[in-house]
Amino acid sequence: MPESADCHGVEATDMSYEVTSTRKRPQNFLELVGQEFVTATLTSSIRQGRIAHAYLFAGPRGVGKTSVARILARALNCDKGPTDSPCGVCPSCKEIARGASLDVIEIDGASNTSVNDVRAIRDEVLFAPNAGRFKVYIIDEVHMLSNSAFNALLKTIEEPPPYIVFIFATTEVHKVPATIRSRCQQYNFRLISTAEIKEKLREAAGELGIQAEDRALIWIAKEATGSLRDAYTLLDQVASFADGALTLERIREKLGVLGIDELNDFARLLRAGDVGKVLERLEAVLASGVSLEQFVVNLTEYFRNLLFLKSGITKDTLLGYAPQDFDAGVLQSLQAGQIEKAIEMLLGLYRNIRFSLNQRFELELLLTRLSELDTLISPSEMRQALQDMRTQMAGAPGVRIATAAPVSAAVPGETGPEPLQAIKKISEGLRREKPALSSALDRVLSASQEGDDLVITFSSRDRFQGEVVQNDKEMLTARVAALLPAVKRVRSTYTEAHVEPVKVDQRVELLRKVFRGEVVKGEGHGDKSV
Repeated sequence: MPESADCHGVEATDMSYEVTSTRKRPQNFLELVGQEFVTATLTSSIRQGRIAHAYLFAGPRGVGKTSVARILARALNCDKGPTDSPCGVCPSCKEIARGASLDVIEIDGASNTSVNDVRAIRDEVLFAPNAGRFKVYIIDEVHMLSNSAFNALLKTIEEPPPYIVFIFATTEVHKVPATIRSRCQQYNFRLISTAEIKEKLREAAGELGIQAEDRALIWIAKEATGSLRDAYTLLDQVASFADGALTLERIREKLGVLGIDELNDFARLLRAGDVGKVLERLEAVLASGVSLEQFVVNLTEYFRNLLFLKSGITKDTLLGYAPQDFDAGVLQSLQAGQIEKAIEMLLGLYRNIRFSLNQRFELELLLTRLSELDTLISPSEMRQALQDMRTQMAGAPGVRIATAAPVSAAVPGETGPEPLQAIKKISEGLRREKPALSSALDRVLSASQEGDDLVITFSSRDRFQGEVVQNDKEMLTARVAALLPAVKRVRSTYTEAHVEPVKVDQRVELLRKVFRGEVVKGEGHGDKSV
């Protein structure tokens, strides 16, 4: 058997391949991408000799926290240092780069959470550095330490030996106790912009011998969501099938992602309202290998881009495509409020889909509703439409728009003013004492005195209010007699509400329903009121 073959007869492979995220790890402050504030502050403090004993690097994953920690360690222990530009060739720099330096100890906070682990560090700091100027402890994901471990660390990081430097890195700074944060210089790392990631991807693709189109690089940069490490990892994945040329179409085919042309076609079917064809197209898309979750993500992002275009945003690094790639007819046919509603519905589906009894059914139901997007009107649009309608109707001759008048108002010719005034006064006096009776009295249509009786009339639809009055008629009679001494009894009667038929158009009918009014004959000139 040849020496290069393993025990199964398979030739040994070359294991020298290095992933892009490791190969492209920055080696000095100048190579760091997107963290200008951090690098400017650290380099300035090194030049001035203002070296802190504890640093806290906080920020999202994959933006350079651990890389900066290692660069800082090299800057402090470089043979030419401390310097803001470590040489990278001296024994100290090389050992730190390989992770073999005895003076730079990297600890995974997620795996060393106990108080005993921290006590070991507390004992070790008493020993001077082996070869360098400083003994640097880099603790990644420091928020994973237990409360007891943090407490054991307090005194050490507050007053360490002069040769000790702690560098903490975390993605969840809010979980780090305030007592720890107050003893550290804190640096907040930010997400890296899509444009910056795109340029670094272009550089890496060139080093791999891959010709990559802009749309493919933008797609990868957007998928990385601000993490350069994630972008490099995704580039390595798509490079495996790029065959020297990386295009968005090839990514779409291999990874099961919807392209802009398919999304435009889908949107056109939704706007046409053809539910049958929409569901048929969904079946074809899912059968092609696109996952249900990926379909929801792609469609949500498509509507989000439409909303951006409606707002005048045309940067391809935000849209992922050129503005002209989107269907102009779909864009013009949708209002911003409708697009927002579509996005809200899609996001709601994505949040709840994991708990669904049948995810496919949920998606089909949502697409059915999206195909009727024209009927989905926001409350603000409804209010504006009603306001416009009120304005138009108010300006029409012979038509007056008003809200319904209180039913207890006097109806000319049907009641005397004195009994009705007495009823209104009693109703106001009973607001707190007997709110139900007060509300019932507000529904009185008319009041008249017939001998010793005060007859109050309700609409036949208000019999419940009339019964409320009858249940308290003794107390009510006493209140009425105090205002109208001739009254000995109070009794209720009912009448059919008389509404003169009027012809109204659909706009008036809509206003009547919304404002819960009635179409009645107005005072004088035969005008109509709602």
